[in-house]
Amino acid sequence: MASSSGDLPAELVRYVRQVQFAEIGQEGQMRLRQSSALLVGCGALGSVIAETLTRAGIGTLRLVDRDFVELNNLQRQVLYNEQDVARHLPKAIAAADKLKQINHQVELDAHVQDVHFRNVQALVEGVDVILDGTDNFETRFLINDVAMRHRIPWVYGGCLGATGQTLTVVPPDSPCLRCLYPEPPPAGSTETCDTAGIVAPVIQVIAAIQAMEAIKVLTGRVDSVSCKLQVIDLWENRIRQIGLDNLTPLEDCPCHQGHYPWLDGERASQDAILCGRNAVQLRFPSAGTVSLEELETKLKPLGTVTRNPFLLRLEVAPHKLTVFGDGRAIIEGTQDVTEARTLYARFIGN
Repeated sequence: MASSSGDLPAELVRYVRQVQFAEIGQEGQMRLRQSSALLVGCGALGSVIAETLTRAGIGTLRLVDRDFVELNNLQRQVLYNEQDVARHLPKAIAAADKLKQINHQVELDAHVQDVHFRNVQALVEGVDVILDGTDNFETRFLINDVAMRHRIPWVYGGCLGATGQTLTVVPPDSPCLRCLYPEPPPAGSTETCDTAGIVAPVIQVIAAIQAMEAIKVLTGRVDSVSCKLQVIDLWENRIRQIGLDNLTPLEDCPCHQGHYPWLDGERASQDAILCGRNAVQLRFPSAGTVSLEELETKLKPLGTVTRNPFLLRLEVAPHKLTVFGDGRAIIEGTQDVTEARTLYARFIGN
């Protein structure tokens, strides 16, 4: 017999429709309430995933994103609005602010950080699943490495144009991302959102699948997870599921042999050209905490400076330099790493 709201503990009443779904039930909902997830990236996929899991009643959601909200995000990144753009809010902070208004029961742990091999193991500590909301293969390979090493299920997702794909990895027995892609695509060999664009409906579909796969894991229904690559083209109305069992045998995959080059820092890069942004992120491994207040005083004579508790922005046409408290910087107005570093050295210092 289906549960009614009168049969449920007070903390579960808001989830009564989800509890009535037999595959979850009250036991599954209680497991979900006691679970935690790491969401890497709070952009298009990430904002949909975050809202879905928050409404579903996850216990703890750790949000990590390196970027801030911009106007062209609003076409597909559902948690943000024009006020977030005007305030130059980091996405992780803006997302947490919105999610608190949706479900006060969920513990939200927001981090304005770039995920890299030095901090990723601390970020995955204690989580039951990892979700990919990123836009680059280097971070995905890093997630794959840390998930395989620590035996944490993770859900890959990516979208371009009107096409998206997703894959759930359940270590140690399922194929992983490196079984599918032994190496990241060479630079310049694939289209990007700069060249192909992206439409919001495919984001909604792929993120919904990612969130559903995470809910299966967190409610104890790993047996229902799909370990096939799912590819969806909404423009051409095509849906494919591709089994990976005939790819590289698991015993031949480097991850299954205990080799994790991205996690061990062997394959890490420090800089990144940001997709669709005409911008470069600079990362400095030895950087400590930056005093944004002191930096504001230094930079005011050089251009228009704005600051909030999380970042400082200097506008010197045609460039914008955004410096975060952890020492990272995003240089807008160029896709040339050398030029970006020159601008940083000129205005911010070494």
